[in-house]
Parts: sequence; C-alpha cells; structure tokens
Amino acid sequence: MKDPATNTTLLFYPDKNPRLRLFALWYFMILLTVWTLLGHTVLGFEQSHAAPFVGLGAAVFIQLLLEWIDAKAKNRQVRFLGGAASFFNALPAAMIPGFACSMLLYPNERLWPIVFAAALSIGSKVLVRAPVGGGRTQHIFNPSNFGIAMTLILFPQVGFAPPYHFTSNVTGVWDWILPGFILLTGVVVHGLFTGRLPLVAAWLIGFLLQGQIRARLFGFPAIVPIMPMTSAAFIVFTLYMAPDPATTPLKSWRQVAFGFSVAIVYGLIQMMHLVFGLFFALIAVCAIRGIALHLYHGLKSREAARMGIPATQAA
Repeated sequence: MKDPATNTTLLFYPDKNPRLRLFALWYFMILLTVWTLLGHTVLGFEQSHAAPFVGLGAAVFIQLLLEWIDAKAKNRQVRFLGGAASFFNALPAAMIPGFACSMLLYPNERLWPIVFAAALSIGSKVLVRAPVGGGRTQHIFNPSNFGIAMTLILFPQVGFAPPYHFTSNVTGVWDWILPGFILLTGVVVHGLFTGRLPLVAAWLIGFLLQGQIRARLFGFPAIVPIMPMTSAAFIVFTLYMAPDPATTPLKSWRQVAFGFSVAIVYGLIQMMHLVFGLFFALIAVCAIRGIALHLYHGLKSREAARMGIPATQAA
C-alpha cells in the first residue's frame, strides 16, 4: 500500500496506516491475554489472581476518561462513542499496559501499586509528548515501561516479577517451546507489520557487545552477562517494549542507533550496580530522543518564523 502524498510504502509505517497499527495493537493484546490466562492457570504466575483485573480496569478507565476530557476540551466527538467498533478498537491500547503492569510487577498482596502503574502508563501518553511535524505530537515513552519503572522507583517495597515464574510450572522441552513461541510471535509482527526488526537486531547485538566488554573489564566469565537473554522476561522486553512503533524512529538507521543506545545505557547502568537496568535504559534513551525532537522542531520553528513560513509547513 502506498501513501499517495509521499509515494512511500505504508506497510512498515503503522502511524501512517491506521489499519496496520490497529492490527498490531490487537495482535499484542490477544497474545498478552492468552499469556496472562496461561500464566495464572498453568505457568505459575505468583501475583494475585486479582492483579490483571485491577490493572485492566485502571488502564481502561484512565484511557476512556482522558479521551473524554480531551474531546470536551477540543470540542470534538469522543472517539469511543462512535459505535461498537470505535469503542472496542479503543481498548487494546489501554489493555496492553494493563496486562504488562500486572504481569511484570510483584507487589505481594497489594493491588494499589498495579493500579498506580497502569494509570501512570496511560497518563504518560498525554503528559509527556514531543512534536513530530505537521503540528502533531507523539508520546515519547513506552507506556508500560514508563509505568513499571516509575512504580519501582516510587515504591521500594514493590519488586519486579521473578523471571522464573514465566516457566516455573513447565519442564523438559516446554522450557524451549514457550520462549520460542514468544520469540516467533514477536518476530512475525515486527517483520510484517511494524518494521522494527533493525531496532531489535541492534539492541541484541549491542547487548552482547556490552556484556563482553564488561566481562573483559571486570574479569568475570563471558557467559555471565548474556544469561539474562535466556529468560522469557528478556524476550518480552526485547519484542514488546523496546521496539514500540509509537515511541521509536521510523528510519532503519535511526532504529539501529536507538536500539544500540539502549544497550549502551544498560551496560553503564550495570556498571553502576543499579537494578532494573532494562527499564531505566529504555526510559533514558526515550527521554533523550524526546528532548532532541523538541530542540529540532524548536529550531525549525524559529527558522520558519524568520523566513515567514508557517511552522507546520516547515516541520
């Protein structure tokens, strides 16, 4: 499919092709739904059975509330009131962070941290944005990653879900089949619908390199820094957080720079002996990209003002 205005292929640009973006959202949401059901019934998730319900409830409520507020403020129609299809198509973008927060956080018996994380995940899409041209703005943080990271910082008593609980109740060949299935489904959606495989590849190569550099510098076995790559949690981060189409660059070389930068920052965080390095590395790189977008479009707007060109045209 071609964009008639720019003559570019839309297949790998879901932001320019709403149907592909919607398909990717439903794809991720269905996978997380199935994984959550299996996790609490078969795989051995250790969170409360109520966790996914409160996570989903908080995320969906905040998503619909913010959409209603924005519509009233801009005097436009509320999108999710445009019929049954509009309502249901508004859910995946909220349900994905709801599932992720309830799956990856471990607050013991408490449920409010999950509510907080899910609400902050959705809120970040409205509160933290950067200009992307044409008078449009875009949220800069992966919602799930942002909500989880901030919850881990603000609530020291909340921990990250133990990686083993993704496969604690399976043995034998299933220890390979389950992570392989997660890997395959992620590669398929990024290869066919989001075009983020360059970012994924750069992140993995960078992760391997920084691990070997740290091993050489500090004298520990080379296998140690790459052991996290064997966990299902690492695969989830690699395929469902880092390459978020809404918060990462479109062009391949920029994707490579983004993915490699996340790996470099992760290595620096590990050298400082800080925990939860994956989440904070992604937040740091997204923040830098957001600041760069603000600076770039600020300079373009000033240049346009000097030349008497509307800022939207210049962008």
